[in-house]
Formats: sequence, structure tokens, C-alpha cells
Amino acid sequence: MGGRPPSSRVMALLVALLPLVALAGVTAKHPDKGSQERSFVIDYDNNQFLKDGRPFRYVSGSIHYFRVLPSEWRDRLRKMRMAGFNALQTYVEWASHEPEYGMYDFSGMRNLTHFLTIAQEEDLVVILRLGPYMDAERDMGGFPYWLLNKNPDMRLRSSDPTYLKYVDIWFRDVLLPIVKPLLYENGGPIIMLQVENEYGSYPDCDFAYTSHLRDLVVAGVGKGPVLFTTDGDGKNYLKCGKIPEVYATVDFGSGTNAIKAFEIMRLFEPRGPLVNSEYYPGWLDHWGVPHNTVKAEVVAKTLDVMLALNASVNMYMFHGGTSFGFTAGSNLGNRFQACPTSYDYDAPLSEAGDPTEKYWVLRNVTGKYLPLPPGEVPPASPKFGYGKVSLAPTGSVFQMADLLQKVTNKWPLTFEELLVPNGIVVYQTVLPFRIADPARLTLGDIHDRGYVFVDTEFAGMVSREQDMYDLAIYARPNQTITIVVESQGRICFGSQINDFKGITTNVTLSDHTLEGWTMTPLPITHTSRLQNALTRLHSWAVAQNIPPLGLLGTNKGGMTFFSGSFQVPGDSSHPRDTFLRLDGWNKGVAWVNNFCLGRYWPEVGPQVTLYVPRGVLHQGTNTLVLLEQEAAPCLTPDTCHATLQETHIINGPTPL
Repeated sequence: MGGRPPSSRVMALLVALLPLVALAGVTAKHPDKGSQERSFVIDYDNNQFLKDGRPFRYVSGSIHYFRVLPSEWRDRLRKMRMAGFNALQTYVEWASHEPEYGMYDFSGMRNLTHFLTIAQEEDLVVILRLGPYMDAERDMGGFPYWLLNKNPDMRLRSSDPTYLKYVDIWFRDVLLPIVKPLLYENGGPIIMLQVENEYGSYPDCDFAYTSHLRDLVVAGVGKGPVLFTTDGDGKNYLKCGKIPEVYATVDFGSGTNAIKAFEIMRLFEPRGPLVNSEYYPGWLDHWGVPHNTVKAEVVAKTLDVMLALNASVNMYMFHGGTSFGFTAGSNLGNRFQACPTSYDYDAPLSEAGDPTEKYWVLRNVTGKYLPLPPGEVPPASPKFGYGKVSLAPTGSVFQMADLLQKVTNKWPLTFEELLVPNGIVVYQTVLPFRIADPARLTLGDIHDRGYVFVDTEFAGMVSREQDMYDLAIYARPNQTITIVVESQGRICFGSQINDFKGITTNVTLSDHTLEGWTMTPLPITHTSRLQNALTRLHSWAVAQNIPPLGLLGTNKGGMTFFSGSFQVPGDSSHPRDTFLRLDGWNKGVAWVNNFCLGRYWPEVGPQVTLYVPRGVLHQGTNTLVLLEQEAAPCLTPDTCHATLQETHIINGPTPL
């Protein structure tokens, strides 16, 4: 069975002989088809890829290694292969591998080589998106935050020499030496390498920069792999996104007229295979906005059209996974919008890796064009509700801050100046003068959410999300004004990815500029440091004989750490995936067994529960820690609990 015969218009798009034109420096490759060497090239004469001398078309899916526990990599990749997909596409996230300058990490969830090796073992070739920028709804689009510390005026994604200095080190000395042995020509799975990402959507249009990246990649891995770019299906995107000697591809979602989209691609690549490098089966979410879904039939219809055109297609995402910890990014359109912890994306595999209805519908389409592997599709992983987890306060943010190292400065410093990657910083200053009653506290800007206290009494909130930057307070001389600032994730797309966090301007009170600031970063982004701080906090509370209610940060239980434990049965069917539900809790961060699940915010949705993968659990006693920022149901011990349940809720009610 196949699709309808292509129209004459489509035939012209695919196979008609075009006038000889300059191919922007891209040389057509004609491999020796009798050669036994591994090769992957573009056959410009016949508008196709050639793999080992034979026509090849890929249907790939995006799965990000940094969003899935290593124990689940093979399961997710095998399920994708069993859907008929023959390739994996993934980004490389610079920030994951160099979280602090000069400190490299390729272990655990960051073990890129292991992930790609498993893909090869599961009969998948690999399309690797090198960056250095990626977007992917990750903090700062995958850039390491410390770039903003090295030079606050650095122009990211440009030929700014300071920026290129660090890109060159990362690519030349670290990443490309890892990639080269994994190339298809060297026996590995990688057939294609993407240079930058959707650069045509960035305002700079700096061809010196993108050409520099191309040359850097070629110098590091040679001319063997196919280099490509990805941009939206519009002339203005490709005008700045296309790089000489790099194959230009497009991206678009379901419902798009694929023929017209590929005609735009043909303006920049007159010959060669048609490629949609990001075909969207769903879409991203933001806190406070309804969960995005796309009907399976709509996704299948456009996929069928593209495959009937002999196009190669990558599905972004095939499995979205989870932005664990503080890795979720944000967007800035008409207003600032933070991304939730879940990256479900309404993808064919759910956040927990289970085949959805969409999986089976798309598998049927793929099976019309590519052979489906023999065997059964792996089943959904078993889930378990471990029940109620009783929690008790461990101590407040203010009590912890008193025990931690501080930084003082005349003016407030940003997270980046403090070398704080993310999370929360406590800003404090003592009021030296008498003010009006009430007085207006004004922050010219706040990145992103600030809780204002006079001494330890909650006075109000400022919010970038809601464009609220001032409030009236009542204070007297020698009282302490505290602003607890939360980063909700750096902007990941567009011209404002240089997104500094914290208090980014001076603070005024009744038009008087406040000076003499003390800043205390909470160590919540580093597991070992957090555990040390919680241990010190507990020891202090015991020594001071503080009662439970005395450990609450506010009278509603906000700005407080809570902890508890639960049991996982000892039989061979456990541990299993489960989901953390926090009814009565407002906003905060959760850890299970010292693994940061990420941010929760059920009060605004759409994500209500947090995914707890089985890989972070163990048989016996497991621990749960919460940092609740706003309000907890803990004024009485019998109501202070969370629940681990069998079902995931990512489409809960929202204000909008």
C-alpha cells in the first residue's frame, strides 16, 4: 500500500531536472557504489541520501538523553525502532556537560557516548545536533549560565570574540573529539551533524559566525559527515539560516502544506533530499496555560504526505521526557512564560515512556514506507501508587540562610555575578532611614519571582510573569527587608537569551535607593551541598529545641523545607514508576532520594503531578524533601502529606 501518486507539481518538486545552479558551495557527491566502505552522502543528481551507496530515507525521532534516566534509554529507543523509525535525533546540551567553566561531566544522564552506542545497538543511525545553541525549552537554550559571568556584554550566537573563545574550546577540545569516533564512516552511528539551530530566527544574521562554526566542525571531524542546518519554512528564516557548504533543511508541524513548505526549501537547496528536521506531533507547555495537544489523525495525515514525497522526516519529539531539576527554560513573547517540569509534548511516547494512541497511529503510517521490525512493541512500564507520604517541617529558608555563607555588596548582584546557576537567592538589606507609611518598594526589574518580607513577615510579591514590579510596604528604621528571588528558568529562544537572573536593577523605597545588600544563595541546585545544609539546619533546630511550628517560614508554611519517607516493597516487581501529587501545596521544588524531580506548581497547572521514575527509587525506605515557597497544608500534622499515585496529570486546570 502507498500514498496517492504525486501530482505533476510534486513530481516537478522531486525529480524534474533543474537548470545548473551554484549550490552555495555544496559539492555533489558520487560515491563508488561498489565500495565496501561505510558512507553516508547526499546524491544531488537524484534528490536523495545514499547510505553505503544505496538510496536511503530516514524517519527519525527526537529523544534527549538529558531528559531520560540512563536506565530507560534502551526502552525508549527500542520502542521508537519498533514503530518503524530508523534514526535517532538528539541535541548536545553544552550546559549539561560544562555546568561550571572548565568542569566537564559526561557521566550518568550526560553520558552521550553510551546513549548513542545504545542507539546503534538498537539499529538506529543518529542525527546529532551539535549546537552550541539548541533551544529545546531548556534553561538559556542549552548555553551554560557562566557565559554571562565571563562577560555580561557578551553577544551570544554571534562572532563576538569573547563568545567564540568559549565555543571554540568546547567544540575543539571537548565535544568534537568525542563525536569523531562515533561517525558512521568510523564505525559509529552518526550520519549527520547539525550546525547551530534555527539561526534564521535570531536577529543577528551573522554569516561570519555560522561559517566559523562550519569550519570548526570540519576541522574537528573532517569532511565526511553530512552537515546541515534547520530553519522554519519561510524565506526570511532560511535567508539568514543557510550556511554555505551546509545542507539547509526546514521544520514545520502538522496541518502545514508540506508541498509549499518544501518549495521554500527548494529555493535554497535546488537539489538534494527533502527534509523536515522538526515535525511536531504536539507542542510545548507553559505554566498557567492549558496543556497543548494535537490529534493523532492530523499528525498522521501530514506525515503520510511527506513520506509520499520521499522526504526524510524527524519527529520532534518522539519522546519528550522530563526537565528534571532546574533545567526547564522560559519564553518571552507578549509576556514572560516559564516552562513546566514535564516535557511530555503530547508525543507518541508519554513522559513515562508509554506508547500512546498516537504511537500506534503513526506506526501504521511509517509501516507503509519502511519495514517494521519483527517482534512485539515493549509494553508500558508498570506503575504503582506508594500512597501517602507524611511530611514534617525541617526548617525555614530564613533559618537556613542564617547558617550559610553570604556575599555583601553596595548594590544587588545578579545570580550570574554570584556564580549561582539557578534556584533561589535571598537578598537582604537593613532599612537605615524613616519612610512614609506606607512606602512604595520598587524593583525596576525582577528575574523572575520575588517574595518580599519585612523582617520575617510576608509583605507581598513581585513577578516578571505578571509584570508586577512594585508594592506598598510598612517598615521602620532598622527593620530588615528581605526579597527571596526565584529564577523560573532562563529564556531559551529569541533575542533575549542573555537572561540575567535575580535583582537586575537598583531597588528603591519611596524613591530612595536602597544600599548595603547581603545575598545568600540557597544550595538547592547542588545535591550534596543541599544535604549538608539540611543536616546543619536539623542539628541547629534540635539544639535550639525549636517546635515544629517554629520551623515554618511563614504562618502559611511558605519558605519552608519539609521532609518525610515512604516504603517501596521488597519483591522483584518493585520499584515502579510513580507520580507525586501535592494537593494543598502551592509552588516549590521536590527531591526523592536526593534526586531533584523539578519544580511543582499545581495551583496554576497544567502540570499537577511530578513524574518519579523507578530508577530513582529503591526497595526499602525512600526519602522525599520539598521546598515549599508559598503555602503548605501543614498547620496540623495529619494534613501535612503528599501522595504517590499511579496516574500522571499534566492537563489540569489553569487560570487562562
